[in-house]
Amino acid sequence: MAPQERTPCCEQDDDSRQNASIDNNLSAIDLSGSFVNKAFTSDSTDNLAKSKNVKIDDSINNNDKNDNTKKPTDFDDLLPYVGEFGLYQKILFLLMIPFAFFVAFVYFSQIFMTLAPEQHWCWVPELANLTVEQRRALAIPPKSDGPYAHERCRMYSADWTKALAEGRTTPDDEWQIIPCTNGWEYNKSDVPYDTIASELDWVCEKDNLPATAQAIFFCGAIVGGLVFGWIADKYGRIPALVGTNIMGFTAGVGTAFCTSFWSFALCRFLVGLAFDNCFTMMYILVLEYVGPKWRTFVANMSIALFFTLAASLLPWIALWADDWRLFALGTSAPFILALATPWVVPESARWLVSQGKIDKALTIMKKFERINKTKIPEKVLSEFTESSLKMIKECEAECRTYSVLDLFKTPRLRKNAILLIVIWMAISLVFDGHVRNVGSLGLDIFLTFTIASATELPADTFLTAVLDRWGRRWLACGSMVISGIFSLLATAVPVGGPSASLAIMGRFAVNISYNIGLQYAAELLPTVVRAQGVALIHIMGYVASIVAPFVVYLANISPDLPLLILGVLGVLGGLLCLFLPETMDTEMPQTLQDGENFGKDQKFWDNPCFSRKKDEDENPERYTKRASLPANHEETHFVRALPSAIGSRASIRASIRASARGSLRQREISRNREVV
Repeated sequence: MAPQERTPCCEQDDDSRQNASIDNNLSAIDLSGSFVNKAFTSDSTDNLAKSKNVKIDDSINNNDKNDNTKKPTDFDDLLPYVGEFGLYQKILFLLMIPFAFFVAFVYFSQIFMTLAPEQHWCWVPELANLTVEQRRALAIPPKSDGPYAHERCRMYSADWTKALAEGRTTPDDEWQIIPCTNGWEYNKSDVPYDTIASELDWVCEKDNLPATAQAIFFCGAIVGGLVFGWIADKYGRIPALVGTNIMGFTAGVGTAFCTSFWSFALCRFLVGLAFDNCFTMMYILVLEYVGPKWRTFVANMSIALFFTLAASLLPWIALWADDWRLFALGTSAPFILALATPWVVPESARWLVSQGKIDKALTIMKKFERINKTKIPEKVLSEFTESSLKMIKECEAECRTYSVLDLFKTPRLRKNAILLIVIWMAISLVFDGHVRNVGSLGLDIFLTFTIASATELPADTFLTAVLDRWGRRWLACGSMVISGIFSLLATAVPVGGPSASLAIMGRFAVNISYNIGLQYAAELLPTVVRAQGVALIHIMGYVASIVAPFVVYLANISPDLPLLILGVLGVLGGLLCLFLPETMDTEMPQTLQDGENFGKDQKFWDNPCFSRKKDEDENPERYTKRASLPANHEETHFVRALPSAIGSRASIRASIRASARGSLRQREISRNREVV
């Protein structure tokens, strides 16, 4: 079960509550010099994006007067003063580069450590003085069917000393055929360096060991997500970021000294602990300090540029290293740079505020002001500080704990949760299957892997351009189905260029589905269980990824089997997306009842490309209102809120896309009203 979500203002540690009240923490703060980052507050405070000098709609004004409450100032109101993408934010954006490389190395390096040359045959020590062709002609049985002209796992049993003395160059028909007894020799034309698979002979009856080691890696990823997620909530994002990268460094370097399967599997399990978190914690930190209009750029381009570059370079690093041990050292040693993180990357101001350490958060923001050469008006900063203090006190009084089991207590919410789990498992399996199946496409694995990895750049760019125009539901369905169709077509054409081209197109399409899936869950699940729900969904995705190496392993039986399975899963997973409600331009559900009622007014064939045009012509500033809201809010102009599940690494990318467009549109509305 994922860690229970806590409202940010309820996350104060015991020491903070016992030793000093929040009022005391604020007493020594110079409010004129900095501000607290509240980019990722709870949806309960973010469901309306606010700008400075906003003129509120008459109906909202009436409600405010009746309730006698003051609308709080949030982080988006402060960013224009300090700079939404100033010099310091640009520096932090560039500092994402090494961490993006780290996560690519963690994810993909094992592929190039465990490659086994396709051409291999039994090694016969007594025939060492013969040429390769002579040894194979004398000791290896020929094979008429299949892609290989000789047996890869069996040999003739004979008195080789006598055979050589007789001058034999061909086998005797009476010789017995037995399994290899002295290891194998390899044709290294396709994998021109030693790997752990060729060094320890992970072929024939042991050819399942690379897939098993990869599955163990994903088991480590599940544990790591829980462990470092807890550390991030308890001790901060920086300790979690440093800890996960140092774990990757230690276990990665240890991998280079492995001499058996079990030592290798243990090291890869420990490396798996670092997977995802070694980048996502940095991803969180940077996005917290970037203004709404830049979040989509930072969220997508950090992946599209940095991660894609690292993945595309990785096979050539393996070829340059020319040895799997040196490759393991070369891709793990750079992780030690994470030790410098506390001196160059600021802690999450949002997390500091959630712990009652507002003074430390303000100190960090003073640094932003100094580097960006900006200044926040004292009045705006004071209003923000007061609203933060008020929210903390209110949440301390009202904080309630929810369980992920709450997702399964009502029918519609249960249906959506189950669909999200199944769809994400399908997406994860198809994505990871395509990543690892490049060796079965009949072309050079290093070039094919580079081209397939490069599809992340156009996929992310395309998604950024169309996601808020075409919606999530039909785009997720279409991209998954197209991925499945291309995978199925790849089995109907000759192995080599045609099949590889179609498989790469399938990889491109599933890249789009993967990125949509990251966002869909964060937008659809209620705030009160979003962190737990998203974590559960992505843990189930890791479970599916455990199966992916064994799906790819089926290529040893038939090269078409992996693509057939990936194709069927792609089509089925895509069709299941149509049973989810559309979340584009809607306010995200906050309560469990909101989640139960979400999308009730939608029809199966609804499509934003057609149904939204009339509404926008009539009222271009209005967002779709969820069905669960009370009648007296009929005229409220809703914007999509930012998820509170910032602690969940899986929902971060989704949070940014979910918030950016709504914040910008609301600011435009405010400016238009000021003109009026």
